Amino acid sequence: MDLPAGHILILSGHPGSGKTTCAEALAHLPGGPKVHLHSDDFWGYIKTGKIDPWLPESHTQNQMIMQIAASVAGAYAANGYFVALDGVIRPWALPAFAEPGLPLHYVVLRTSAEEAVARCQARGGDSLTDPAVVAALHAEFADLGAHEDHALNVDGLNRADTMAALQAALASGRYRLNAPSTSTAG
Repeated sequence: MDLPAGHILILSGHPGSGKTTCAEALAHLPGGPKVHLHSDDFWGYIKTGKIDPWLPESHTQNQMIMQIAASVAGAYAANGYFVALDGVIRPWALPAFAEPGLPLHYVVLRTSAEEAVARCQARGGDSLTDPAVVAALHAEFADLGAHEDHALNVDGLNRADTMAALQAALASGRYRLNAPSTSTAG
């Protein structure tokens, strides 16, 4: 499957859902130019005054980061790249990404809370491993409201099967937020 130039994929989900692994793998597929943006990097650029993004008082900062991520993703897509942006990106942030009017896809990877915690704790390093925080973030994606049809259950799937499910989801067109115009008026 060749990923279409000029499209943005927001690959979201709770920590430990596989979004970074999949976004990186998508960006390395053969075909046209692709870029992987890891939204955590945008928070990492803040050296003084950063508020952990899962804390309630971080909302203004999170809005700013999503606006920056949308701007960067839009610039790449407008210049012919397929953009795979991964992160804990909730539905409230989607309008910033829709603003440029570029083709936009939203896929939320979902596993069980137990699998999410186990994956996060297995990663180690400086990644998020606190089971209470992981479980709380998992709960935020348990019901996506109007965007529930953008959830992709990958519970129990290995990397290869998760990638296959994601590629099939993208190919289906079902996860696109702004469907192409079918108007014949001109």
